[in-house]
Amino acid sequence: MVNMVNNKELTESFMEFAKSKGIDRPTMISVLEEVFRTMIRKQYGTDDNFQVIINPNGDLEIFHYRQIVEDNDPEIAVNPNLIGISEAKKTQSDFEIGEEFAEPIDIIKFGRRVVQTGRQTLIQKIKDLEKSNLYEKYKDSVGEVIVGEVYQIVGKDVIITDGEGNELLLPKSQQIPKDRFRKGETAKAVIEKVELINGAPRIILSRTSPKFLERLFEQEVPEVFDGQIIIKKIVREPGERAKVSVESYDERIDPVGACVGMKGSRIHSIVRELNNENIDVINHTDNLELFIQRALSPAKISSIKIEANGRVSVYLKPDQVSLAIGKNGLNIKLAGKLIGKEIDVWRDIDESELDEEDIDLNEFNDEIEGWMIDELRKIGLDTAKSVLALSRNDLIRRTDLEEEQIDEILEIIQREFEDQEEDETEE
Repeated sequence: MVNMVNNKELTESFMEFAKSKGIDRPTMISVLEEVFRTMIRKQYGTDDNFQVIINPNGDLEIFHYRQIVEDNDPEIAVNPNLIGISEAKKTQSDFEIGEEFAEPIDIIKFGRRVVQTGRQTLIQKIKDLEKSNLYEKYKDSVGEVIVGEVYQIVGKDVIITDGEGNELLLPKSQQIPKDRFRKGETAKAVIEKVELINGAPRIILSRTSPKFLERLFEQEVPEVFDGQIIIKKIVREPGERAKVSVESYDERIDPVGACVGMKGSRIHSIVRELNNENIDVINHTDNLELFIQRALSPAKISSIKIEANGRVSVYLKPDQVSLAIGKNGLNIKLAGKLIGKEIDVWRDIDESELDEEDIDLNEFNDEIEGWMIDELRKIGLDTAKSVLALSRNDLIRRTDLEEEQIDEILEIIQREFEDQEEDETEE
């Protein structure tokens, strides 16, 4: 129920509401003027010929300017902007036909329904302003880190509020797999995207973006923040492993040592924030072969060949192959992304070390498709026995092959050895 108050009291109540929403005074005055014009349109069907004045002290003045016409003018009945001479002279006796009559309007006389409409209009306009302000605040902040409070968990998405209570979205797809959030705790993320959907701003946060890791380095490593150390590139498998190439233009600064910190103090802070994501910091170089060696660390490479098709073949001793590939194939996968080339791993074996009974995978190209053989070579498997040395589950996990394809390959290879054994038995 709306209590009836005078113009000033109504204006003050509207202004107080706008002020509580953090609206600056010039904007507030502009909003209130439009609100009152909405009330006028509701009452008269138009706000033409009306003047709305909101004084700094909160006084509201509304004037309806009407033209004075003859009392018997038929237009008076249909045009609210006309007034008869007799009616006008009740206010001022010396009025004449054709003059302008300024009628002060008491907006409270519009009735409760119109005043309620004004309140609803004000609330809606404030909401629209808040949306606009939120978009303006964040649209140029993409890539910046924000620390907020976990406000709500909806399904697997997390809503985080900033210091002003604005709601920001951290979708499941932008969370590190090991992230576990609880309401009320503090969360840190980077602003990934700011978009308008049907006029409503949506601020998307990310903890999986390489930019988030870059910002964490800036926070923890003063030399990165100051620009003495440049982060050239970051590649990540969020929550598992990341590779960061860094470079310093000051020969006195060891970029890797500075990023890692004394006894790992700097890198440990970043690792903890990323739920123990393993981070390799690599000294960037334009020497591609040296860069590849560093990218595949801790594996020791015997030799490297840059292929004509742009791929890279690396040859390693058998005991180094698993180090180069890494857990779940992440080391070689991220190394390839870091250098920007596909890496193929080959075992470097002396002829004296070869198993005479083993078979090169290329000999199966009439039964196994070439691209499948390439997938096996990517993880260092270039002979039949090297494939059989791994379990079915390991092959599924470490390659991009489907289960059915792995089963087919294993069956073909195993059958070949069975056939060999049969031939030897017959002899």
